[in-house]
Amino acid sequence: MLPSVFPDQKEIARLTASMLLETNAVDFNSKTPFILSSGMPSPTYVDCRKLLGFPRVRSVLMDFLTVTIMRNIGFEAFDNIAGGETAGIPFSVMVAERMTLPMTYIRKKPKGYGKNSRIEGLMQCNDRVLLVEDLATDGSSKISFVEAIRSAGAICNHTAVIFYYAIFKDADKVLQDHRITLHHLCTWWDVLKEAKTRHSFDVNTLDEVERFLKAPTNWQREYKSL
Repeated sequence: MLPSVFPDQKEIARLTASMLLETNAVDFNSKTPFILSSGMPSPTYVDCRKLLGFPRVRSVLMDFLTVTIMRNIGFEAFDNIAGGETAGIPFSVMVAERMTLPMTYIRKKPKGYGKNSRIEGLMQCNDRVLLVEDLATDGSSKISFVEAIRSAGAICNHTAVIFYYAIFKDADKVLQDHRITLHHLCTWWDVLKEAKTRHSFDVNTLDEVERFLKAPTNWQREYKSL
């Protein structure tokens, strides 16, 4: 059962950033950058799957995500909660449990046998579906999942995530062009602010991370030219 009182959204963002740092779900390294799935370097890295190993943290974050959904969209706005393969599945299960709604999951591509469906579980035509994921970068994976839901005859105009990069300038527009509204708990800017407050990293690392967040494409181009 959800608690009846929650912090405001600004405090939720700070607390979420704090929990991401405490669980080492985020990391900064400017000297030996991480290589992202895109093949591009980055001094920042986030792995929300780590949160699953911290029961108290994951419980609070799922409460935060559920109340954010209810505050922003409504208490009776959805008929179904969907999770994207694979990272979104456990988080969508926990949100669906809190909202007492059916849960389905969406494959990245058809499984190739049987009914060859991308959707697993019970989803009815015209169901109002919320897509729950762990994080959002440029929004492209959300579009694919939402299109699969819409192709099944359901309605999906909202997605909710724990973490949103909020550094790629076209991400919001891309989602808006596909009639998708993104809801999130915190961003890299919230994590950077909390990391500075907690002195989680040395000053040089924090300065370099801030430089990256302000112009990620330029930073990546400069690093690759070294």
